[in-house]
Amino acid sequence: MKNLDTILDEILPRVETPGQYIGGEINSIVKDPESVDVSVALAFPDTYAIGMSHLGMQVLYKILNEREDVAAERVFALWPDMEEQMRAREVPLFSLETRRPVGGFDIVGFSLQYEMCYTEMLRMLEMAQIPVLASERSAGDPLVVAGGPCVFNPEPVADFVDVFLLGDAEETVHALVDTFKAARGNGLTRAEMLKHIATTHRSFYVPSLYEFSYNPDGTIASITPLDGAPPTVTRAIVKNLDDAPAPTKPVIPYVDIVHDRVTIEIMRGCPHGCKFCQSSRIKRPVRARSIENIIALARETYRNTGYDEIALVSLSSSDHPDFKNLLARITAEFTPLGVNVSLPSLRVTEQIRGVPRYLNKVRKSGLTLAPEVATDSLRRTLNKRLNNEDLYAAALEAYRQGWNLVKLYFMIGLPGEKEGDIDAIAEMIARVSNLRRQLGKGPARVNAAVSTFVPKPFTPLERVRMINIERTKEIQRHLRKKAGSRKVRLKFHLAERSYLEGVFSRGDRRLGRALLAARAKGCKLDGWDEMFRFDLWREAFDECDITPDFYATRERPEGEILPWSHIRASTR
Repeated sequence: MKNLDTILDEILPRVETPGQYIGGEINSIVKDPESVDVSVALAFPDTYAIGMSHLGMQVLYKILNEREDVAAERVFALWPDMEEQMRAREVPLFSLETRRPVGGFDIVGFSLQYEMCYTEMLRMLEMAQIPVLASERSAGDPLVVAGGPCVFNPEPVADFVDVFLLGDAEETVHALVDTFKAARGNGLTRAEMLKHIATTHRSFYVPSLYEFSYNPDGTIASITPLDGAPPTVTRAIVKNLDDAPAPTKPVIPYVDIVHDRVTIEIMRGCPHGCKFCQSSRIKRPVRARSIENIIALARETYRNTGYDEIALVSLSSSDHPDFKNLLARITAEFTPLGVNVSLPSLRVTEQIRGVPRYLNKVRKSGLTLAPEVATDSLRRTLNKRLNNEDLYAAALEAYRQGWNLVKLYFMIGLPGEKEGDIDAIAEMIARVSNLRRQLGKGPARVNAAVSTFVPKPFTPLERVRMINIERTKEIQRHLRKKAGSRKVRLKFHLAERSYLEGVFSRGDRRLGRALLAARAKGCKLDGWDEMFRFDLWREAFDECDITPDFYATRERPEGEILPWSHIRASTR
C-alpha cells in the first residue's frame, strides 16, 4: 500500500470538508508512539464537527496527554464520501495526530452520548479492522472501552465493548490506564486482564462477566456475575469541581464545528428533580465551580484560543449559587474585549428575569429557554417547578435589551399529557412572539424545538410506556397547524428516530443482534436526517425476530428486573 500521506493527497480533494481529516490543529498534541507505555485512541462516534464541540473529549485529551507514559489521539466518524474513498484504497481508520491505524492502539475509548451513535461505533470498529464482537478479539487487538450517559444502560452494546466506565471519567480513566499497564506488564492474558479490571475499581463494568437469563415472556429472569465479578457496579463521581481538570488549551479546529467557542463547565449536577430527566440523576450531587476558578479558566482559555464567545455550561446554569454575580463579573471583563458570554438553554425561574441584560452585549443572538411543557397541571405531575410569568418576563426583558429571537424547547408524549397541554404549547409560542408588541414593535421570531419524550433509566419514569410513532406524528401535525406563522419556526425530532432511541434506551443484550443486522444493511450516522433509514431498521428487527414495541411502548411493572438493575447510579 502507498504511504498514507500520499493516499490522502489523492483522497482529500475528492471529499467534503477535508480539513476534518488532516489533524495538525493548534493546541493538538503529537507524541512519539515509541516514547510512551500506553496509547489511547479517543473515538467519538459522530462527525468531527460534533465531536470537537464536546467538552468531555477535550477534558480526556488533556488529562491523558499530561501523563508522560500515555499518548492520547483523536478519531471521529467518517462522512460517507471519505469512507468510500478509504475502502476503495483499503485504508483503515486512522488517528488525527500521527495517522496511525486505530487498530494498533492499546485502548480505544468511545464516548457514547446518544443511542443513535451505536451503529457508528460499529462502523468505526469495522473501519479500524478491529473485530466488532468483543468475544472475537484476541491478544493483539485493542481494549475497547466506553463511557458517557448511554452506559447507564450498557446492555444493547454489551457484545461490542470490553469495559464500560461508569460516571465521571476524570475519576476512572487514570485507574483504567494504570490497571491495563500493570496487567500487561504481568503478562496476563486478555481474559485474565478483563477479570482483573472488573475487580479493580467499583466503576468498571466488564459485560462478558455477567450472564443474563430470560423468562418465557421475554422479560429478564436473572443477572448473574461470573468469575468473581461484583454483583453491582457503581458510578464514579468528582467530589470538588474546582479540583477537576479543565481544558484551557483546547484543540482549535481548522473547520467550522457546532460550538466554536470557549466552553466552561460552571456546575455539574442539577438541584431539581424533574421526573423525565436522566442527567439530573446520573450527575448528582450538585457541585459548583467557584467564581474565581471560572474566571481564571476563562482568562487562560481565551488567551490560548482567541475565541470571541465564552459559554458557561451546566444542566441548570441559572442555579449556580452565585449566578448573577458571576454574570456581572465575567461580562464586565470580557465585553470590552469584544467577547460574548452565552448560556445554554435556561431553566425558567424567577432568577432568569434579569439575565438578558448581561448576555450577548457584543452580538445579539437568541435567548434560549426550556419550559419543556406549557401547563402548570402537567408540570406538577412531573415535579417541574416553573412559572410561566417568569418565562414571559425574561422574554420581554430580552426584547428590551435588543433581542428579536427567542428559542424554546418543548417535549411531547409525557405521561398524563392531554390535548389541552398540546394546545398550550402553541399558545405559549404565540404569546412569547407577541410580547414584543408591548414595546411598540412587531412580533418577535420564535424558534421552537419539540422533542418526543423518551423514558430513560434511573428516572422515576423509567418503567412507563412511550407513545408510538403514529401518536407522535399526530401531535406534530396538530402543532404545525396551531402554531405555524411567519414568525414561528417549528422543528420536530423525527418520530421514527425518537422511537428507535426509545427502543435502545431501555433495551437489553438481545438488541446487539439487531444492531449487527442494521449495520450489515448499511445503517450509519443515524443521528443525521439525511442518513437515517428506518426502513432498514424495520428489516433488521424482522430478520432478528425482535419486536421493538417490547422495548419502546411497553410499560414495565414494578418488580420486573430491568437491564440496568445491576448498575448503581446513586452516590450513596
